[in-house]
Amino acid sequence: MDNRTTPEDKPVQRSKSFSFKTQKEVCSSCGKTVYPMERLVADKLIFHTTCFCCKHCNTKLNLGSYAALEGQFYCKPHYQQLFKSKGNYDEGFGRRQHKELWVAKEADGVTKSV
Repeated sequence: MDNRTTPEDKPVQRSKSFSFKTQKEVCSSCGKTVYPMERLVADKLIFHTTCFCCKHCNTKLNLGSYAALEGQFYCKPHYQQLFKSKGNYDEGFGRRQHKELWVAKEADGVTKSV
């Protein structure tokens, strides 16, 4: 009878110094894991370098060629074009005009003072 044990019989014990846990970073655009070699951080958001694109034209962006407005990223030409087309940031980028909020506040103020 052989008293030798096979590696399958004994559980492997690893050193605790190698059991550190790393937090997986997730791309803000696609939701998949971002590895260090493909990691890009813009406005405190993490992206794959291939997922960091203009919202308007889908052109690949880099840290020197983007403009951000309220969490949306644009290439600089489209950022300027969208602003110039309407003359303000709200209407040009598809949001309610800020002056509509003022009108609503004024209407509330008039009814409250009466």
